Amino acid sequence: MARTIPIFTAPPQAAADNLEFRVSPPLALYVHVPWCVQKCPYCDFNSHEAGETIPERQYVDALIADLQSALPLIWGRPVVSVFFGGGTPSLLSPAAIDELITAFRTLAMLAPDAEITLEANPGTVEAGKFAGFRAAGVNRLSLGIQSFNDAHLKALGRIHGAEEARRAAQLAGEHFEAFNLDLMYGLPGQTLAQALSDVDTALGFNPGHLSCYQLTLEPNTRFAAFPPELPEGDLCADMQEAIEAQLAAAGFDNYETSAFARSGRQCRHNLNYWYFGDYLGIGAGAHSKLTLHDRVLRQMRWKHPKAYLEQVAAGSPIQESNEVAAADLPFEFLMNALRLADGFHPSLFEARTARPLTTILPQLKAAAAEGLLDLGPERIAPTLHGRRFLNVLLERFLER
Repeated sequence: MARTIPIFTAPPQAAADNLEFRVSPPLALYVHVPWCVQKCPYCDFNSHEAGETIPERQYVDALIADLQSALPLIWGRPVVSVFFGGGTPSLLSPAAIDELITAFRTLAMLAPDAEITLEANPGTVEAGKFAGFRAAGVNRLSLGIQSFNDAHLKALGRIHGAEEARRAAQLAGEHFEAFNLDLMYGLPGQTLAQALSDVDTALGFNPGHLSCYQLTLEPNTRFAAFPPELPEGDLCADMQEAIEAQLAAAGFDNYETSAFARSGRQCRHNLNYWYFGDYLGIGAGAHSKLTLHDRVLRQMRWKHPKAYLEQVAAGSPIQESNEVAAADLPFEFLMNALRLADGFHPSLFEARTARPLTTILPQLKAAAAEGLLDLGPERIAPTLHGRRFLNVLLERFLER
């Protein structure tokens, strides 16, 4: 997963003056491709059914023009990672991905060792493109498996079956040294044994990274309107604990709430999100967070693909733009950094928020006293209890 999903929205605060950021955070590039073959009933991302074709040529041109318009905000800053998210970016042709990556290298300071991730779905036609994506410069694949069980895939409204999932995972390992498999648990009718079987099957393909997250019913989705019968909460908790134990035994570190990786295989792009780094988002509905010398700027591109294409052509790709209030920065930082098992170095707080750690020291001490937080001179991190009850931990830092 390459998108930052907030658990809370911080309450609005009046903007504060006199922020001074001495060092720019690392900068990532997110590229949103908004089309899918069909919309999954649980999905609340900005995705739209593609129909017979997508306007690939027009969209590639728009993405390049969008990036060109944003260059003044990122002059001189190397881009450490690129993430093609969606939607289903693998609907684009390898030639289109190659053209885009070439443009990124030409226009932006794309680091020579940049991690370049592309999300893909296991449809047979798309899996056949993997060699082309690798040749284009993609060096990490993220594959939306969700389950290796046909009945569960059908319940999720997925267009692929278990055999396609296995074939795609095999091809991912053949073409990419670094790849991620997405799995979901807490599925309609799923048992604990079935959830663990999915993980066991995934491990058989020797991925360096797994994303394992519980199915939730998000607002404005088909599942929210017509909810399926899901396993009870205690069973889902048992699944989570058993999956964590299974992956730990296989040598995976649960480095973020739902992310597991072997040593050196953490997703660098997502780590930049969690450490409250910067990201420029291009494409329909893409979000940006950019740190300037005296403020933090958030932007959102036009959400609907048609509107995005029209507005880019008119020279106005940005639908919304606003500064993050200085008083909100501590909470936004913690909302991300406390998802990480290793937490953060205390100095990072001031670097990312331009505010001293003493601003939140009383809340940190209170959370530590409650057993939610490990508080030390070199590391501030959630305890296992704090990770299990992350919402409770974050509540301690909301403005009253």
